[in-house]
Amino acid sequence: MLKVAMAISGLILVLYLLAHMYGNLKVFAGQEAFDGYSHHLRTMGEPLLPYAGALWIIRVVLLVAVILHIYCAVTLWRRMRLATAGGGGQRYESTKARRGNQRTYASFTMRWGGVVIALFVVYHLLHLTWNTISPGGASGSPYERVVNGFSIWWVVLSYTVALLAVGFHLRHGVWAALASLGANTSQRRRRHLNVLATVVALLITVGFLIPPFAILFGLVG
Repeated sequence: MLKVAMAISGLILVLYLLAHMYGNLKVFAGQEAFDGYSHHLRTMGEPLLPYAGALWIIRVVLLVAVILHIYCAVTLWRRMRLATAGGGGQRYESTKARRGNQRTYASFTMRWGGVVIALFVVYHLLHLTWNTISPGGASGSPYERVVNGFSIWWVVLSYTVALLAVGFHLRHGVWAALASLGANTSQRRRRHLNVLATVVALLITVGFLIPPFAILFGLVG
């Protein structure tokens, strides 16, 4: 049950990342289009919903998904540690993986990658959502906040490190989530899941990195 809950909550977050990536790419359409999109997110559902009502519903769903995802991950990890007396599960060796075939780089970095992502999300909200910190200059315009921030090399570097952590997390997480939901039923299916997980991870990682590097190199401004 915990694995299913973790899988569903994780896939909800993946869908959000895809939608967020689409919104970020609107920076190439210029300030009016980007700021207009940001404003539209706050007026969705009117007049049935109050101003920013739909956006708050999305935020609550995401917050519940994040909390549930972290709770399931920590609980499953603690159960594994207790079941193995703190030693971890047994891993079978092969000529390509002397430390065990289950220990892929992505799965090995899931825990610390999750910590990096959590810290980055807080920084990202403080910078681009709440306008609390303002590298490059504060602005009431979402477009200007993005351009001001990503015009600084170390901001782009920190963003890149965080997105690489997201990519590795997604590569393993998407595969594990679909497997937990019953998609891993044959060797052919496993190959398809591997391809899908890789495509999703690359799409989101590259899609999120295109705007900051475009801004840094003067293609957007």
